[in-house]
This record gives sequence, structure tokens and C-alpha cells, in this order.
Amino acid sequence: MPGAGKSTVGILLAKELAKAFVDTDLLIQTREGKTLQDIVDDHGYQALRHIEEEVLLASRFLNHIIATGGSAVYSEPGMTHLKQSGRVVFLDVPLEELERRVVNLSSRGLACPPGQSLSELYDERRSLYQQYADIVIDCGTKGQEDVVAEIIYREAGQFADMDA
Repeated sequence: MPGAGKSTVGILLAKELAKAFVDTDLLIQTREGKTLQDIVDDHGYQALRHIEEEVLLASRFLNHIIATGGSAVYSEPGMTHLKQSGRVVFLDVPLEELERRVVNLSSRGLACPPGQSLSELYDERRSLYQQYADIVIDCGTKGQEDVVAEIIYREAGQFADMDA
């Protein structure tokens, strides 16, 4: 979801784990030579989703922390590709907190129909995020450092489960 903290938490996690960091929104903007909002304005939100899928499927990032755009979950092939490379973490932020954080909904470059509210987007995407997530982090009352620590703890638990 927009405002969930994917990029910020991703950078902090990458630093903590000594891994490279990639933000697919930046890859899209670099590839297209325009902002996400310009892509939506020029070609529509479905075009942005298609471009995002192409970028996801072309990625070969091993040993990286990857922050995807929030609409990555609309691409089953893209999400399957990501899951083959590592764990998918869903930062589950309550709608009320997202509404507080996201003040630029109309200019943020979201891959959603014109006029769709943040609440409607949240309702539409949340189940998709949960479907693809290997790890779900309840971010309701946690600061960024706490979220990073929980991801590391939960990831270590995932490896322990695999060894058993």
C-alpha cells in the first residue's frame, strides 16, 4: 500500500543485513524516463501495472532487499517470480495510519482507477498482499526500527522451520 513504508523499511533492512536495496518504482521511472504519475497520466493505470509486471519479470536480484510498487500484487507471474527469489514480506499498516501518511493520493502515481479512494484501494489489495506474503508484519504501533527487527526475527524463524 502507498505509505506502508516499503522503501524506508527496505533501506533500513538492507543496511542491517548488508544487502543491496532495489526499489522497483525507481526502476520503472528510470526505464520509462518519467514519473509514475506521468505514466498514469499519459497511458493510464493499467499501463503502469503492465510495465511493473515487465520490470518484475525481468529482475534477477539475488541477495537483495526489494521494495515493490504497491500494485505488484496484481501480477501473479510477477509475484511468483519474486517468491522464487526469496521471502515476500507484507507490511500490514492500518488504514487509518495510511490515511494519515498519504496526503498526495492524486499525484502519487498509483496504479488504480481514477477516483478510487485509499479505503477502496486498501480493501481491494489487502487480501492480495496476504495471499502472497510469506511473512506478515503488523505495523500498527511499531516504529521503523521495530518493524526491521521483527522481519529479521521472523526470517530467522522461517529458516529454523526449514531446518526442522
